[in-house]
Amino acid sequence: MICEANTTSTTTVSTTTPTTTAWTAPAIFYPFGSAAGDHEQLENGGESYASVGLSTPFVFFGRTYNNTYVNYNGLLSFNMQSISGPYYIPTRGAEDYIAALWNDFDDNYSGVYSFQQYTNGSVLTRATHDINQYFPQMNFTASWVFVVTWKYNLQPNPAILFQVVLISGGGHSFFLMNYGDCAVLYGQVEAGYDTINSISHFVIPDSTNGNYQNLKNTSNVNVQGRWAFISKSGRESLIGVQMRLTSYSDLTQSGKIEAVLQQIKQELVSHGLPSSIEMKIRNVKKTQP
Repeated sequence: MICEANTTSTTTVSTTTPTTTAWTAPAIFYPFGSAAGDHEQLENGGESYASVGLSTPFVFFGRTYNNTYVNYNGLLSFNMQSISGPYYIPTRGAEDYIAALWNDFDDNYSGVYSFQQYTNGSVLTRATHDINQYFPQMNFTASWVFVVTWKYNLQPNPAILFQVVLISGGGHSFFLMNYGDCAVLYGQVEAGYDTINSISHFVIPDSTNGNYQNLKNTSNVNVQGRWAFISKSGRESLIGVQMRLTSYSDLTQSGKIEAVLQQIKQELVSHGLPSSIEMKIRNVKKTQP
């Protein structure tokens, strides 16, 4: 007897659909873009700007402004639109401005900048928390917030992303500068702020020494990618600075004294004091009663 068995061979082919994770901005960024209801403006080589009337006046180092200019080149200015440059701060000119990331982006990149003002809601709650964290002696409550965000080279995700947040309330004004990724930029780059005649000014060091792509890892408030400043001429609060000296001669030899004073000044300015502060060492002689 011969038994024959018929067998059927089956082949299963499985396919997988690649999944992509939606891009999200770094957690330090305030809400922005169309999803947040921002007014958006496209920049594609036109060197554009937007003049924005402020619903609440903003005091910038002693001068009150009801209007600001959001410029394509990463500049938030108060006196005039689209300041050319960038120039190295201090400019000692006739402008008040915040240089979030000052560069001629239109020469190499296209993108979008957007902005929105808030007078209530969760954004104010967040701003209140942030300012009280960085300036705990202020006991601050935010009543107005203005968020400006720049995004360049948008495909597939922003290759350059940065933001300025103006915050005011109770007679006090502050501003935050937030940094995400930064692609290669051409020409001069600078981040910081300047005032009329440069009475108060500050430059984030990594913005001018060739390390601008590292801005997302820098901070003056121990929060990666964020810089926070109080917008006030002659800050009244007390700040402590801790420094390690290599030897006692750092405070006794004239050449070394100046270097130490400059380091202390830079640290104080990075925490929001005006750059016009003067540092001096006073010699105190102990006498026997």
